[in-house]
Amino acid sequence: MTTIALGSIFTECNHLGGAPTNLACFDRYELRRGNEVLAQEAGTVGGMLSVLRDRHATSAPLLVASACPGGPLTADCYRQLKSELLDRLKTAGPIDGVLLALHGSASADGVGDLEGDLLQAARAHVGPRMPIVATLDLHAHVTGAMVQAADALVAWETYPHKDAFTTGVRGANLLMDILAGKCKPTMALAKVPVLVGGVRGHTEGEGPFADVMRFAKSNEGKNGVLSTSVFLVHPYLDLPDMGGGGVVITDNDMPKAVALAEEIARRYWDRRFDLDSPVFTPAAAIRRGLELEGGPVLLVETADCCGGGAAGDSVATLRALLELAPQSDSLVPVVDPEAAALCHRAGVGREITLKLGHKLDPRWGESLSLTAQVVKLSDGLFRYTGGIWDGQTGHMGPSAVLKTGGIQVLVMSHATYDWADEQFRALGLDARTAKFVVVKNPMNHRLAYAGLYRETILLDTPGPTPAVMQNVPYRRLQRPYYPADRNIPGLQPRVWTSRR
Repeated sequence: MTTIALGSIFTECNHLGGAPTNLACFDRYELRRGNEVLAQEAGTVGGMLSVLRDRHATSAPLLVASACPGGPLTADCYRQLKSELLDRLKTAGPIDGVLLALHGSASADGVGDLEGDLLQAARAHVGPRMPIVATLDLHAHVTGAMVQAADALVAWETYPHKDAFTTGVRGANLLMDILAGKCKPTMALAKVPVLVGGVRGHTEGEGPFADVMRFAKSNEGKNGVLSTSVFLVHPYLDLPDMGGGGVVITDNDMPKAVALAEEIARRYWDRRFDLDSPVFTPAAAIRRGLELEGGPVLLVETADCCGGGAAGDSVATLRALLELAPQSDSLVPVVDPEAAALCHRAGVGREITLKLGHKLDPRWGESLSLTAQVVKLSDGLFRYTGGIWDGQTGHMGPSAVLKTGGIQVLVMSHATYDWADEQFRALGLDARTAKFVVVKNPMNHRLAYAGLYRETILLDTPGPTPAVMQNVPYRRLQRPYYPADRNIPGLQPRVWTSRR
């Protein structure tokens, strides 16, 4: 009987801002140990387990930990998660392979490349011959350390992310095929220094990233190509060698893996200008929205995206709405645990005056003085209806709705990942009746409000997850890179390889 060790440490980190990620962040989302892991049916781990069952393999469950993106993990948090996963690996008994569901853009205090560090530690324990396969988000910062420690890296194919389960299936099937002697993986990573936001990173329909993804996938399954992955790197890290490109895994054909990975990276570089989008000030966007008949008009404040590691506490767009459209029916989300607690103490129906926003990550703006009525209170629980945590419970913490004029503000205690509009709906807020809806995810609003919105307008506001990277003061990332350098004469993709 084949036995596979299976584990996960999954989150996305932000070096530009956001609140530190500690163990409580994982407790609020997903923290499963040992046999608790075997009950998982959804997500990447669920996909992996389904394959192991179908192919009559035994699962040796380790640790599964996932959390909403944020600042880097605290040193204590990563030390505890890593040591627990490795301790369980060491005591799992005889195993034949290792499956890890990772993100690829996690970081910890003192450890820039968390996934590379974890993969190397796992490799050191199991030795050079045992196969290790890891899955990654397509926003991964794939490093040489990851490539050299793993036999295969397999990434998600969709953005918005709808294929976590099937990616787990692909990763597990590849590992089982390696063990069955059906293939000998040779892997190449090729990257170019392109850093862009995710607004035009969709993988369906027309678009620059979609075109590159379709090219890569058109080669998969042909002429010994086992897997192709394209990476739109998470640009809110600040690490050396960041960039986007491709990973190609072939069946014992390294020259083909290198050539195809380089071609994917070149195509990605050629589309760099198309990956950026025009942005507008909140005032300009609101004025444009007021000229449009009907709604909702989505004001996309991507610089405060909790799904990219921001704190979610910006009130930049709310401030503009109060000045320019105070009576327009509008929905605005803000993370502010102090304000949420004040609302709960006051109770429904009370009018309160408070300072709102920019308390968790105050470097991006000042709190807003607001007088409003408390109209709803909640424990902040909701259920995800798709995506990475499909079917799982989300935890906003004590939450409230404040109303001033036509504007309703959803005040939450904890940052949560925005898949659709579950957070609004949990408090009875209906975007269909709104003129303006402030959304803080650069991509998932396409799903949440599909067929509903009148127009989307991308905003230029202060925050650690901006839509364009032109003015980001990177420290560890060295030039040249796009967009700081529009053209780089003589640029060739940088290549890393792994043959096990």
